[in-house]
Amino acid sequence: MRLVLLGPPGAGKGTQSARLVEKLGIPQLSTGDMLRAAVAAGSPIGLKAKALMDAGQLVPDDVVIGIIDQRIDAPDCANGFILDGFPRTVAQAEALRELLARKRMNLDAVVELVVDENALVDRMRKRVAETLAAGKEVRADDNPESFKTRLDAYRIQTAPVSAHYAARGELKQVDGMASIDDVSAAIDKSISR
Repeated sequence: MRLVLLGPPGAGKGTQSARLVEKLGIPQLSTGDMLRAAVAAGSPIGLKAKALMDAGQLVPDDVVIGIIDQRIDAPDCANGFILDGFPRTVAQAEALRELLARKRMNLDAVVELVVDENALVDRMRKRVAETLAAGKEVRADDNPESFKTRLDAYRIQTAPVSAHYAARGELKQVDGMASIDDVSAAIDKSISR
């Protein structure tokens, strides 16, 4: 199963991806996690991405697509993968289609978590509080200013990706405001069709 999860920051993509990983036995490929790992490693691509990520901006397509290209060749992706946080633009969606075609692969499903943006700010604050309570470090982009920048970028650049997949008849929408279990059940139903 090769799956794309779409939705704005804080919509629950990470939570739902973790559940799908457990159920389907395929890895979650979070471009954000892969980029943060590159930043932590101090790699050239990580240093390039760090300044942009700290400002809540998107990393250039060529960097992200290169990371995805390498990652989906890994042995743990042989039975599929879940893309979380990619594609973020229509250009990336097209690049993904071309990349998969070169590898003789297709997407099995594109699922969008639809949420109320006003509720997202509350979710972000709760995530920060829970992270701090657990004694962990808060992501540099989990602050109100960066979060608003991320939401603005989502509205401008990423929301059109939903329309792109909808126009192709590939988009399945799920109410991301429902309980975690209900969202999981709706995703399961949408990908089993």
